[in-house]
Amino acid sequence: MTKLSVNINKIATLRNSRGGNVPNLIKVAEDVQHFGGEGITIHPRPDERHIRYQDAYDLKPVVYTEYNIEGNPIPQFMDLVLAIKPTQVTLVPDGENVLTSNAGWDTVKHQSYLKEVIAEFKKEGIRTSIFIDTDKKLIAAAATTGTDRIELYTEKYAREYELGNQEAVNAYKEAAILASDLGLGVNAGHDLNLDNIKFFKDNVPGLAEVSIGHALISESLYLGIENVVNMYLHRLKY
Repeated sequence: MTKLSVNINKIATLRNSRGGNVPNLIKVAEDVQHFGGEGITIHPRPDERHIRYQDAYDLKPVVYTEYNIEGNPIPQFMDLVLAIKPTQVTLVPDGENVLTSNAGWDTVKHQSYLKEVIAEFKKEGIRTSIFIDTDKKLIAAAATTGTDRIELYTEKYAREYELGNQEAVNAYKEAAILASDLGLGVNAGHDLNLDNIKFFKDNVPGLAEVSIGHALISESLYLGIENVVNMYLHRLKY
């Protein structure tokens, strides 16, 4: 069964835009889980433009489902994750000035670096995942880093699906099959939404988890967050 992890970065963006504590990030995380969400994802960045590093600590006591922290493993980020010990850390090769994640890891070029980082997290019992494109060579290289999972970067699928090109899912299907054959779990995220999530889930075997934030929060403005969480759960389960 594919789990839904809700990325609450956009809640933090809204809070930070006005100052104060409205909306209350901790309350939203509690509510999302109460509504059926099976995980909470955050992606703190060095400039703290949405999730603040303190938020990561404050969320730890209230996240009783899966706690997934995403980010580029710079020293500050690694210290944060090692202190909190979330369920999962997802390694994303973000530059400091990027607006949102826009590429997966080159697991060949950064092989030794990833091995070192992953070994540090695994010593503390933290499940690791590498954000990655569908290139089979890169997936094969990911399997030699010691990571537990990969997270398929789904922006291209989402863009092509919106244009009516359902065949775009094939690269993700093949990538997931290869990853499974290599002993890796498969997550996915980026631009997945209520329109494209079911087709993706139905065609990508062994999909363990999806992380959805921007679309889910945007859809909730019209439909309500409890309703939207359950709409995603329904698409992922049936």
